[in-house]
Amino acid sequence: MKKKIGFAVTGSFCTFQRILKEIDRIKDRYDIFPILSHNAANTDTRFFNAEEFKTELKTVTGHEIITTIADAEPIGPRKLFELLVVAPCTGNTVAKLSNGITDTSVTLAAKAHLRNARPLVIGISTNDGLANNAKNIGALLDRKNIYFVPFGQDDYNGKPNSVVADFSKLEETIEAALEGKQVQPVIF
Repeated sequence: MKKKIGFAVTGSFCTFQRILKEIDRIKDRYDIFPILSHNAANTDTRFFNAEEFKTELKTVTGHEIITTIADAEPIGPRKLFELLVVAPCTGNTVAKLSNGITDTSVTLAAKAHLRNARPLVIGISTNDGLANNAKNIGALLDRKNIYFVPFGQDDYNGKPNSVVADFSKLEETIEAALEGKQVQPVIF
């Protein structure tokens, strides 16, 4: 039987195509349940139309999408997932997770999931990871049951504070997190 994984997506829209590719790559190994933040579910961008993205995500995963706080709440009490991924995880979501703010479907899903001491995998994508959000990333790196997809600067000349996960290492990170291990090096 496949392990059940929650897969939460936040609004780093430029990474959506990569995320769909990675979900498609791991779907035969894991039963994936999608969760979208309000912005990821409702914002049309130059990268994706929101409805098209939701349709593709439902098609790839075979499951309805959790988009509300009310729908995310049962994740903890029912112990719905063996692991929860947040990818892409924006700086805004990193800050909320670091400071215990649960005002979105994604942050409540993470809180509800972590209450069961189960692994949370973060695939970061933020323009301020080496600036204002560095302290929040550091705090999450130090927390039990939180694992990061290895990440690094994506454009050190044009955006010197921007970091993004190497999403090709997502499956490896999931496997390690299920064993209680962090893939190394976490920062490249």
